[in-house]
Amino acid sequence: MSSLRSIAFVVNAQKSGAAEIAGDLMKLAEGVGATVKETHAFPVPADFLNDCDACCVIGGDGTMLGVARIAAEAGVPLIGVNRGSLGFLTTFSAEEAREHFGSLLAGEFKIAERVLLSCSTGSNQTDLALNDVVIKDEKHFRLVRLAVHADGKLVTTYSCDGLIFSSPTGSTAYNLSAGGPLIHPDAEVVALTPICPHTLSNRSIIFQQDVKLTITTESDQTCLLVVIDGQRNLRSFEGDTIKISIAPQRLKLVQRANFDHFTIVRTKLKWTGGVTNGH
Repeated sequence: MSSLRSIAFVVNAQKSGAAEIAGDLMKLAEGVGATVKETHAFPVPADFLNDCDACCVIGGDGTMLGVARIAAEAGVPLIGVNRGSLGFLTTFSAEEAREHFGSLLAGEFKIAERVLLSCSTGSNQTDLALNDVVIKDEKHFRLVRLAVHADGKLVTTYSCDGLIFSSPTGSTAYNLSAGGPLIHPDAEVVALTPICPHTLSNRSIIFQQDVKLTITTESDQTCLLVVIDGQRNLRSFEGDTIKISIAPQRLKLVQRANFDHFTIVRTKLKWTGGVTNGH
């Protein structure tokens, strides 16, 4: 890969040690002649990533999610340094970032491209989600009836607390907590997982890459809350149609050349077990 000569830093200063790590990494970048700029602002200004070769995000996965949309639209790869808890997206620890940042600047990395979901509502609100789109009753405690169509054909009508539409990247987030499947991040699919369905046979469904999903409410006098990556809210009123599909944009993530997805999964989810001789 080409060397990185212009780096933007997005720093969640509320995370312990984030400012110190940012200072160390910026010194490393400036030491090899790269230009740097930094922001602690959220949301990140729309033009902040203009003319940047990469953006280093120091915080947790929530910080990465807050930057993902503008990074995808700008085509700028993200380097995630974890100062949060799980850190599925922020794959570099502080120690790894300090150790490997010089190599990254020199172009010794690979780029992973992640699917995003495009969501629009009847009120012409649109957004992109890296993890998931969650649809619930606006008051959060009411049962809703949601009819889902795929490419114009009825899937079913769910009586449930809500629906999670997840990208492969988001399969380890709310989707997993709700009993949904783990999906390899290179797959280009959409997962639908109902939240507390009132029919025991309702289970997750995996839809193909080019699917066009529409969701309408069959509950009377219901305003739906459409939550994008757990951070941004759209609203859908009675009679509106919510549309979800895989977006044309992809998010680029910087990874070490030897990055292994399942090593991260085993570590973060604390999987245990092994193979014994003869079994």
